[in-house]
Amino acid sequence: MRNTVYRSIVICCVAIAFISAAPTTSPSRPQRQATTNPETERQRQQAEQSAQQTLDKDAVAAINETQAAVKALADGKKDEALAALERATGKINILTARNPQTALLPIDAEVEVIDTAPTDVRAIRDLAKAADRAVDDRDFPTARVILESLISEIRVRTYHLPLATYPAAMRDAARLLNENKTNEAQTLLQTALNTLVVIDHVTPLPIATAQVAINEAQNKSQQDKEQAKRLLAVAKQELQRAKELGYAGHDPEYAALDQAIDDVERQLNGNKDSGSAFARLKEKVSSFFKRQSDTEKKAQVASR
Repeated sequence: MRNTVYRSIVICCVAIAFISAAPTTSPSRPQRQATTNPETERQRQQAEQSAQQTLDKDAVAAINETQAAVKALADGKKDEALAALERATGKINILTARNPQTALLPIDAEVEVIDTAPTDVRAIRDLAKAADRAVDDRDFPTARVILESLISEIRVRTYHLPLATYPAAMRDAARLLNENKTNEAQTLLQTALNTLVVIDHVTPLPIATAQVAINEAQNKSQQDKEQAKRLLAVAKQELQRAKELGYAGHDPEYAALDQAIDDVERQLNGNKDSGSAFARLKEKVSSFFKRQSDTEKKAQVASR
């Protein structure tokens, strides 16, 4: 379905480019869906399953019937187009009656791992400064390329059918067909198919990595305190990366998490029971992680 419906959709940051952290080296292009570690792959699969479960089957059926109407019109089969349009309208009427307070219905989803960001915090800062300069110079093409190299996330992108506009498009298309304005009806239906709302849910990989490192540090804290401290250093580094990459970069919770890691390290250095300190840290990072993953980024996407 996606190949037909989304062919004309335009949204920023769909193509991923890469800029090397060192300006003297030639840029290379990594895979958007790179080889991931088992924990990242587990989270990706979980996100994909959750996204698929949210899709509205009747909304998907309405889209499919609309596509069938467009194809029938392209083949010169007006009667078949009208029949498909009637079925689509019936589905839409059911959806509108069933969801009177719902403006958007999910009809498709994509889940991918995008990890193009440098591991070094200083390299991230350099790229961010370069992006700022490009924006100040109104060199938006360059800024977009640089910003696309500052991504490290699992992205769940869901496409939604807008109930505010789609039913009207179906009615207008039927009217045009009754007036034998086939080309106008076909154009209107294709526009309706291509006019969707995109909502992204982003899971920052550095925060996910920090969470795993903290869990492993607690598991190692009794047998190997030095290894536990090294894992905590990894967690601190990854949280710093998340902040510099702009995942709620001004959120004061980053400072609180940093302090919580320091508290655990002090407990480990003093050979004290670190259980309660670990519990507080894990609770903080889990809450922060969930808040980041639940944040919606929405864009109205119209056909061209």
